Amino acid sequence: MLKAMDPRWQEISLDAALSHASRSVAAILDRALDGRELGFADGVALGAVAGDDLLALVKTADELRRRKIGDVITYVVNRNLNFTNICFVGCAFCGFSRGPKAKDAYFHSTETLLRKSREAVTLGATELCIQGGLPRDLEGHYYAGLLRDIHDVLPELHLHAFSPMEISYGVERTGLTLDEHLLSLKEAGLGSIPGTAAEILDDDVRGDLSPNKLNVARWVEIIRAAHRLGIPSTSTMMYGHTETPAHWVRHMLLLRDIQKDTGGFTEFVPLGFIHSETRLFRKGHARAGASFDEDLIVHALARLMLNETIPNIQVSWVKLGFPGSLACLQAGANDFSGTLMEESISKAAGADYGESVLPGELRSLIRAIGRVPAERTTLYDIRRRFDEPDAEERLPVERMPMARPLPLGAGY
Repeated sequence: MLKAMDPRWQEISLDAALSHASRSVAAILDRALDGRELGFADGVALGAVAGDDLLALVKTADELRRRKIGDVITYVVNRNLNFTNICFVGCAFCGFSRGPKAKDAYFHSTETLLRKSREAVTLGATELCIQGGLPRDLEGHYYAGLLRDIHDVLPELHLHAFSPMEISYGVERTGLTLDEHLLSLKEAGLGSIPGTAAEILDDDVRGDLSPNKLNVARWVEIIRAAHRLGIPSTSTMMYGHTETPAHWVRHMLLLRDIQKDTGGFTEFVPLGFIHSETRLFRKGHARAGASFDEDLIVHALARLMLNETIPNIQVSWVKLGFPGSLACLQAGANDFSGTLMEESISKAAGADYGESVLPGELRSLIRAIGRVPAERTTLYDIRRRFDEPDAEERLPVERMPMARPLPLGAGY
């Protein structure tokens, strides 16, 4: 069996882990296990754990996941469509965007996108995730037109499309109100929106990352409007750059407050900063991505802070790799993301974990940590549960570098 963490990790009971934790951290974890809502100070304390306290956090998050979700790990069969990499925004953390005259700039034709969409259906996809850069001369109704062209041909596909930044740009380019623009997208076939462009929901940090991007208030306004109009969204957070644990906690608390009001978030997706090809890192303005400990802490912290409001915590295998993803799926997360079929944004920033994975590979990885795989829809309805292995299952061993073990204290 593949082990993403120290082999002793699964043998340690929750009670034993809590008994080795510091008194202050154990008290917070006990409150979480009792179902009490954690606040800012609790979250900040947990965001700084190490050693035995980290193990106790991970074990607590895994237990809360088990109580809330059970032992099923879900995934979706989907395809990413990045329709253009031309963008004027200039995010310092982005390695994907290009100027319109760059040799590798592209803007895919609708015919190309329709061909890719048909291929996705042939391969079993139930979802298209559509995002792109922001070209200066984009025709305002392009977004609705693209959705309509795909939806008319492939009405069975769930169209998960356009970040709040793209929606804000669509409002600007069309002259419609926010509600009018969102309704035009919904009428054209939009099923849900990615809660990306969130990065860290703190305007000071956002000023460092991308001063030309929409501010926190605008992001929240767009998300709340979408939810109000019956358009669900994911929620995300990018970590591992210039932020601190306090920023993680404020971000999660803001999402929690929105979810209490709207109920529109389908999941929370921590996204580790991919650094190597970004201007932010090359100029010395950010650290070299998150550490393995930070990956575990962020996913476990999300489980504790969001368990009762946003119960689905997703790993990004493109960011984490498969061993890192399996570790985080044992630290509170319950969803393995999607098959993607192609991925441009993380790859352009320096991610080297691949851009496509087969459903059978995901199922085999899930079984490697003793859990049950299930294919889901975008909105988390279970399409098929796989209680027994099938002929398509195999570990993607060529992409399985070893992860660092979870630190264990001397008392174990």
